[in-house]
Amino acid sequence: MISIIQAAGWPIWPLIACSVLALAIILERFVSLKTSRVAPARLLEEVITVTRNGVPTPDVVSQLEQNSALGEVLASGLHALNTNPRCSEDDLRATMEGVGRQVAHRLENHLGALATIASAAPLMGLFGTVVGMIEIFGSQAPGVAASANPAQLAHGISVALYNTAFGLMVAIPSLIFWRYFRALVDAYLLTLEVSAERLVLHIKSLRK
Repeated sequence: MISIIQAAGWPIWPLIACSVLALAIILERFVSLKTSRVAPARLLEEVITVTRNGVPTPDVVSQLEQNSALGEVLASGLHALNTNPRCSEDDLRATMEGVGRQVAHRLENHLGALATIASAAPLMGLFGTVVGMIEIFGSQAPGVAASANPAQLAHGISVALYNTAFGLMVAIPSLIFWRYFRALVDAYLLTLEVSAERLVLHIKSLRK
């Protein structure tokens, strides 16, 4: 591996930095976007069951808020009801939507950087290719045969090919994981939206 990096020349170092950053983002997102941290399977049913006898106490709501991202959204609505029991449905929705936007921002954290790496890595590989080609042609002095400097010629070809390949090796996994996380976040956001609406309808039914 060291010999490949040496053969690729200095243009490969930015690509190595991008690969390390992309790997760190991917691992961090896998941990942060676990279902148990975002939208536990039966959390909404538990909240609906607990609220059938009235709005839970602030301490219980605070525990719900720390449970997960979904718990944070649902807890914001219950906090609003604890503060103002006569809170209207529109106000309740607005409160949860506001917290939901904050949660959505956290769920999408670092995805923009991963998408940027996926887009920029092939261009950085192309830049390395251009540098390699410049070295190839620069090694040929006017009037000298192309085989006059085979070591410099081979080095230029290595820089060109290794950078192109490494750029694609960084870009392709980054793009795949970006699309995976993007779809996962969209699914979570839909779950949060549907769950918040179900809680509003549940509170509405209790008031009748």
